Amino acid sequence: MRAILSGVHQKKGLQVLEFELLDVAGSLEQAYVLFVEKNSLASIMKPITKILNHNIIRVNIDAQDFHFDIADQTEFEWQIFLVDNGIDHTNVIQVESEYLSDRHQLELTSYYQFNSDAQGMALFNLRTHQSDEDFMINSVNLTDNALELTGYNKINGIRIKNQRIILRNKTNDGKLEYPVSKKMFQGMFTVSIPLTDIPQNSVGELYINYDLESNSITQRLIISKSLSGQSTIAQLPGNRVITLEKRFDNGILVKEFMGASLLQKLGAAGGKAHSVIDVWRLIQDKLNLARMRFLFRAGHSPYENTTIIFESFGGRQVSDSPYAIYKVFKTLYPGINMIWSIDRSQKAFCKQHDIAYVIRRTNKWVRLLEKSQFWISNARFPSWVKKPNYVTYIQTWHGTPLKKLGLDIENVSMPGTTTAKYHKNFVREANRWDALVSPNDYSTQIFRSAFGFNNQILKIGYPRNDELINTSKDEITAIKEQLGIPLDKKVVMYAPTYRDNQFAEKGKYTFELPFNLDDFRKSFGNDTVLILRMHYLISNALDISNYSDFVYDFSNYPNISDLYLVSDLLITDYSSVFFDYAYLKRPILFYPYDYHLYKEELRGFYLNYEKDLPGKIANNSRELLAEINHALAHPDMSANQKFMDFYNRFCAINDGLSSLKVVNYVMHQIESGV
Repeated sequence: MRAILSGVHQKKGLQVLEFELLDVAGSLEQAYVLFVEKNSLASIMKPITKILNHNIIRVNIDAQDFHFDIADQTEFEWQIFLVDNGIDHTNVIQVESEYLSDRHQLELTSYYQFNSDAQGMALFNLRTHQSDEDFMINSVNLTDNALELTGYNKINGIRIKNQRIILRNKTNDGKLEYPVSKKMFQGMFTVSIPLTDIPQNSVGELYINYDLESNSITQRLIISKSLSGQSTIAQLPGNRVITLEKRFDNGILVKEFMGASLLQKLGAAGGKAHSVIDVWRLIQDKLNLARMRFLFRAGHSPYENTTIIFESFGGRQVSDSPYAIYKVFKTLYPGINMIWSIDRSQKAFCKQHDIAYVIRRTNKWVRLLEKSQFWISNARFPSWVKKPNYVTYIQTWHGTPLKKLGLDIENVSMPGTTTAKYHKNFVREANRWDALVSPNDYSTQIFRSAFGFNNQILKIGYPRNDELINTSKDEITAIKEQLGIPLDKKVVMYAPTYRDNQFAEKGKYTFELPFNLDDFRKSFGNDTVLILRMHYLISNALDISNYSDFVYDFSNYPNISDLYLVSDLLITDYSSVFFDYAYLKRPILFYPYDYHLYKEELRGFYLNYEKDLPGKIANNSRELLAEINHALAHPDMSANQKFMDFYNRFCAINDGLSSLKVVNYVMHQIESGV
């Protein structure tokens, strides 16, 4: 049996630990979790609080119980074990970890953090007696025009208020203050200091002032990790340069000084020119290899600078969870080399948004894939792409599964493949994933079985859904304006799946809208608009030219989360979009007009489609129009018990920080040299 720490949640001052158990044999009635402190060998036993199912258990702890007064010890490093007392045996299993947390303050002078050792075993770290003069931040970066910082705004669940960042000049003790007025995620703040405010020829240090309950507190800002991956230099007009430096005591210095003279720059450029030419010649030699597939057989070594390759839906989009992770990386660690793998159709988008890219299936693409250290994708790479052993491949996947996946599909009817070939390719690809993101326990169990997957699962929620949690009403209004949707009208979104049996030949799919647009306009056209989000495999464009006054086709719009946010109602059938839309607690209608055909002849379902869904089912267009009318009159589903049961099962795990958790996972690999 294996035990894996898969999640930690905060609840009423306690920490709720979740463990995934693999290869469970027998009952867990006599099992408990044992914590052993590595230095003092102290131990704490905690009973299993709840068995969610046969392989997910919860244990409640109070972090305050895990540190104590002992001479010369301020750091406590607890290993975690699952002890199973059977009738005639006792099994002791050390718990592995796939959950890595940032530091969480217990008090001003103590904090805890979940981590893993070099062998991947779980560690519960606590530190006491830290200086009450220090405040840990998450990131610090120089952009073209601002010094930007992010940090947490809670201490043991208590919100800190009235934060002000202070830049104190070490030369003359002058200071500049900047109130914190923005948040990056729930529980995090961000602040920008204009670079033009920073005095010339100065060395400044960063502080924070805030209110905690009834106390006003001023602390020095510190950052424990290295500044690798963060942007630490900025050029200003007038040959001014600003740099960030980390002090030996983790403090952050902001230095402003005059840059090098023109003569000095020319001398430096001359010294670099020869090496640049040499590198270019080396690249040219590599690009001259005969064919791209054979390039993967060539020996490559990783770049010296950490490089991450992002890809979404096989390069067809710059979107979904990889894009959410990318945006957090660009904010927190812009010094890391990040490149998108795209089709040529995405070049304009990348150029417009200043995104570095490489065109798929080119020689340069092969080289970048083979020399990067991380791949982050939401779909499968071609089977002939070679994954070097130094690459960490993070698979975010692209939906909570409703339809059967991988090995669970008994009969594959997709064009260009067979059931046996499909199964083989799925398992071979899954075995290349080093970590797989999961949105909930339900998905974790399916991924294990459908993919034949036994590597790390990061049960943190989908990063793409952070936007659904963190977006304000004003931001939703701005998205509507950007999309050209009238602000005074309700929005119905129709997002069906594609049918595996709806194809004419390989690569060509067909689809017809299964309800009458004239009937929709007659019933709702005065105060409601309809937005369409068809699957990318539906190649024939719908002709809605006669309905442009109330129908909007956003099938090719890259960010589906924006469409969720502006919609008052979702209509779908078998697409997994409803798992994500449920985060908003808005009504969902299901229109499975070909339910029995789809269920019996195509892929089948994991859920009981007729009982487990969070909304009403319309079986024909007449029922659909009637249910739309009812749903629009009840926009908030928070009081609907069936809906909330679904929400708690599939959505509650996501705290709006999923993308940050993936970033933390990657940075842990980088920092530890894994």
